[in-house]
Formats: sequence, C-alpha cells, structure tokens
Amino acid sequence: MRAVQALLVGAGAALGLILYLLAAQRQLLAVAVVLASLYPALPVILGLALLHERLSRRQMAGLVGAGVVTALLTLG
Repeated sequence: MRAVQALLVGAGAALGLILYLLAAQRQLLAVAVVLASLYPALPVILGLALLHERLSRRQMAGLVGAGVVTALLTLG
C-alpha cells in the first residue's frame, strides 16, 4: 500500500513540475510563481491526508495564512 501511495505522490510531483514548466514557457510567470510558492504546503497536506498526522495551532495558522495570501495574489 505504501508503494502505491509513494507512486501517487511521485506522479503528482511530476505533474506539478510539468505544469510549472508549461506556465513558465507561456510567460504566465505570475501563475507559476504562485503555484511554486505553495510547494512547501503540499507535503503537509499529503501528510495530513495519507499519514493522519496532527497539526499544532501554529502550523494550522501557517497553512491558513498561506492559503489567504495565495487567494489575495490571485485576485490581484
């Protein structure tokens, strides 16, 4: 089961890199930068979903803050 989970995570990472490269090539750097800034949050989300890890209040505040900032950047 862990091998399947690892394969899915690797496939997701590969897809993310491909999409990042396509956005950069098409000069959608604003989109690419926002997506790249979310990269540190993805392992945390996967850890919560797949490994059932628990977050502290400080970690939760960081994730919420990252989401809010991303939404504000997207809105312009």
